[in-house]
Amino acid sequence: MIETIEELEALYGTPSKAAITKVTKRITPDYRAYIEASPFVALATVGPDGTDCTPRGDQGQVVFIENETTLHLPDRMGNNRMDSLRNLVHDPRCSLMFLIPGSGTVIRVNSTAEISVEAGLLERYAHKGKAPRSVLIFNVDEVYFQCAKAIIRSGLWDAEAVPGLPTVGQMIKTLSQGEVGGEEYDKAWPARAQQTLW
Repeated sequence: MIETIEELEALYGTPSKAAITKVTKRITPDYRAYIEASPFVALATVGPDGTDCTPRGDQGQVVFIENETTLHLPDRMGNNRMDSLRNLVHDPRCSLMFLIPGSGTVIRVNSTAEISVEAGLLERYAHKGKAPRSVLIFNVDEVYFQCAKAIIRSGLWDAEAVPGLPTVGQMIKTLSQGEVGGEEYDKAWPARAQQTLW
């Protein structure tokens, strides 16, 4: 097992100049183009109960650029677990990973975040008449791109849907030992999702 940074560096070597140069403390025009094109972001947080990584998506842009060092993420309807929000209350450190359909380039942002419920901000990000319950404000520490190797290896944008996977209803039925979930849950899901997207 690797147990020291020295052992790790001996195994992997040092990063290339490009890998270091790509990191910046602000959102450049090039990085802006990718963030504004991304309808999906993974938000990673850490708190007293452990780590969390949650998917966030929206029609069109998912995260909005306030200025070169500030991003906004409207918190749309979800399952009310609030895992990421609970973590941010305890520890503001977080990371964002933006995916853009069809692009192999992934944009990563390391930051700290605050949870705002300021009325004007909520209204600014209302969608179809529904304001988010909060807006996450990210203070950028680092922004950089990840090379496309992982996307290329996985064939993420080329892949067909994987057949035979269990449905959400089946998984919930199994985990609840039949108390909830099942076929009725799956049948009702599309309509329920449409009513609670925002």
